[in-house]
Amino acid sequence: MPYVNIKVTREGTAPGATSTTPGQKAALIKGVSDLLFEVLGKPHDSTFVVIDEVEMESWGVGGVTVPEYRRRSAGGGEAAV
Repeated sequence: MPYVNIKVTREGTAPGATSTTPGQKAALIKGVSDLLFEVLGKPHDSTFVVIDEVEMESWGVGGVTVPEYRRRSAGGGEAAV
């Protein structure tokens, strides 16, 4: 019984704002479930996928929060997080 947890940053400035649409979430859930079936033979009805949206201030990379990382790398050509 696979359990997959996908975490993404919650974009936007308004509290509770989200950048991941219901359609995108459905596509992620279907895609992950299909992949587990194709690769491991795991049936869709026993595969659990959870998508968590995390406030950007609660997500860190390079020793700083995502907003700070993005500020620092805005002109440096580093990949966006």
